Amino acid sequence: MKRILIVDDEPIIRLSLAKKAGACGEGAVVAGVASDGREALDWLEAHYADLCITDVKMPVMNGLELIRAIRERHPWMRCVVVSSYGEFEFVKRSLELDVVDYVLKPVDSDELEKVMSRAFAEIDRSRRDEAARLLIGKLPLHRDMLERWVQTMETLQSGQVPLLVVDTLAMMEDWLDGRYHLLPELAGGWLDVVHETLFKESRCEPDPAVPGEIAKSFERLERNRVRTWFRASAAGVLEAGAVRLIDCAAKRRSLKGSRLIAQVKEYVDKHYAERITLQDVADALMVSRTYLASQFKQETGMTFLNYLVSVRMERARELLLNTPMKVYEITSSVGYEDTIHFSRLFREYYGLNPMEYKKRMGG
Repeated sequence: MKRILIVDDEPIIRLSLAKKAGACGEGAVVAGVASDGREALDWLEAHYADLCITDVKMPVMNGLELIRAIRERHPWMRCVVVSSYGEFEFVKRSLELDVVDYVLKPVDSDELEKVMSRAFAEIDRSRRDEAARLLIGKLPLHRDMLERWVQTMETLQSGQVPLLVVDTLAMMEDWLDGRYHLLPELAGGWLDVVHETLFKESRCEPDPAVPGEIAKSFERLERNRVRTWFRASAAGVLEAGAVRLIDCAAKRRSLKGSRLIAQVKEYVDKHYAERITLQDVADALMVSRTYLASQFKQETGMTFLNYLVSVRMERARELLLNTPMKVYEITSSVGYEDTIHFSRLFREYYGLNPMEYKKRMGG
């Protein structure tokens, strides 16, 4: 949401400007109006705005004086000048004061929307750049907080997110010296760092907007509520971002687990005739035995040993029915040394001992 202050000494023009500016998209809100530069500055002492759209020729304090004062007292704001055809000298001087652009009277709605869009883009770009510089400077001093985020995301501890967000906002506020308007951009930048640390790639999701019913209550933003608004905005960015990161981490874990299980099954298919253990497989795949056991049970619903027995029993059944091999030969061919032990496992698996099974199935 961008809040706009309209300044013009002509009531009809002021009302028209406010109406047209307020209709330039959901992100634009006319938060205040003033009839001259002095009144505008008085309003800004008590309220917050992002953009000032001002006439240049006004009594008491003209637009150029107002722009100079805004640059000095409210440097986060940007200004757009509204002028008549005969005021090109004023326009030239206003452009020297780094205004975003100017619009000629009578104001065309489409032209005003284009200029406002350019102003909002410049505001966003400026704040992102400032937040990025700040984050680059502060991040080396706060690696512990980054580690907390990474660990929370990797371990899928969604219950830890609210406290994590509160602590992160407190950390960021210490960096800002009252520049609360940077909080949402800092929050977005922080999520970028966490995402890149976790996944080694850039984050591409847009930061969420504050819910409409909350934003509505903050359209006219008094100075004593500026911190509250930007904290709420940043908290929303961090909370939504954390939810997405945990979801991505869960999907990556699932995908990684699936690949790991496929490797385990491939290893068993090649080595089932040998005396293999879970530790042998873990060493071959360079993962811990405990992690492998947990992942295998989670993905397949059975233990590694049960899976190994199932593969061996299926292979033994095939050999029993399709070859003239003796039971003791099959025993050694599927990884067992003791024929009695093999026969007992076969009976537990198929309900018959090997010879009974062959007779029943082959007859």
